[in-house]
Amino acid sequence: MNKNFDLEERVASFAARAITVCEALPSKTGSAHLRDQLFRSATSVAANYAEASVPESRKDFAHKMGIALKELVESRMWLRIIAMKAYLDPNTLQSLLTEPDELVRIFQASVSTTRQRLANPESHES
Repeated sequence: MNKNFDLEERVASFAARAITVCEALPSKTGSAHLRDQLFRSATSVAANYAEASVPESRKDFAHKMGIALKELVESRMWLRIIAMKAYLDPNTLQSLLTEPDELVRIFQASVSTTRQRLANPESHES
């Protein structure tokens, strides 16, 4: 299995697990807002990563990965708020709370490397 596929599966799994959390949230005004925001941001991570996997250029790749990174950070915040409000059992959220941290590090490294290569193309030629 190649690394792109592994990361694609991981991002899709993150989105699917976030949807499961959204579906488990109670029907309250506050949780409804959190549900909508988490649903949008977590699924956007997956969609933007999928687009980044077939970029038109390095610049396009960096842009799509940057958007995915921002959506990950947003998803992480919504999950933290959900945990703080104790809408769900903390054990249900625990693994989902750590996944965005790991994905953020991966995406930050990818975006940073790509932007460095864009800034200094001659030093990164194959």
